[in-house]
Amino acid sequence: MPRVKGGYVTRRRRKRVLKLAKGYFGAKHKLFKVAQQQVFKSLRYAYRDRRQKKRDFRKLWITRINAAARMNGISYSRMMHGLKQAGIDVNRKMLAELAVTDEKAFAELANKAKDSLKG
Repeated sequence: MPRVKGGYVTRRRRKRVLKLAKGYFGAKHKLFKVAQQQVFKSLRYAYRDRRQKKRDFRKLWITRINAAARMNGISYSRMMHGLKQAGIDVNRKMLAELAVTDEKAFAELANKAKDSLKG
C-alpha cells in the first residue's frame, strides 16, 4: 500500500486551528495538539454560554424588578401576579428598564398591580 502524504489539507486544517487559538496563553496558541484541545473546549464553552447568558439576564431583570417593587411596598411575585390579573402584559426586560430609568412609571404599574390584587 502506498504511503499517503498529508499534503495541503493537513496544513490547512492545522492553520485553521492555530488561527482560532490566536491569543491563548503559552503552548495553547503554538502547538497544534494543545491548541486543538483548547479550541474544542472553547467552542463548547461558547455554545454553553450563549444559552447561559439568557438565564443570567433574566436573573438580573428579576432582581431589579424585585428591588424596585419592594421600594413600592409589594414583592416581586405579587407584583407579577397583580400585573397578570390586571391584564398588563409587560416583559421582565422592559419592567427592569422602567425600574432603573423611570421610577414614576414603575410606581404606577406597582399601584395597578396592588389594586388588581385587592379587587
